[in-house]
Amino acid sequence: MHDLRDVGGTPGGLGDFLLGLGMAVVGLYLLFDRVTVTGGYWAFGSYGQDRSFGLTLIPVMAGVGALFYNGRSVLGWLLFGGGLLAIVAGVIANLQMHFQPSSLVNTLIILGLLSGGVGLFFKALRPHQKT
Repeated sequence: MHDLRDVGGTPGGLGDFLLGLGMAVVGLYLLFDRVTVTGGYWAFGSYGQDRSFGLTLIPVMAGVGALFYNGRSVLGWLLFGGGLLAIVAGVIANLQMHFQPSSLVNTLIILGLLSGGVGLFFKALRPHQKT
């Protein structure tokens, strides 16, 4: 039976584990807080030439029609599910993410918290001296 202070099956390390986890979570939060996400033009498969969103609705409409005709239609479910999957993939593919302007000090604090937290987190998995 292991003690709760034995992180990762090695003796000791609970303090390093919790401190590292907390630092990494705060660093990730601050990093993600500085990122702006916006939507772009629908250019799925056309490399920005035109907006071909309407083409992805064809399988969805065909699937809905097949399902209204026969609710157990495997082809209808495949068309409907595949069409929805293509729409979700297109929306995700057209997101644009930008890092907001930030001072060097803030950026170093964010990256220091993140990398230091990850380092402490993995240090906790190594055996420690019991005191």
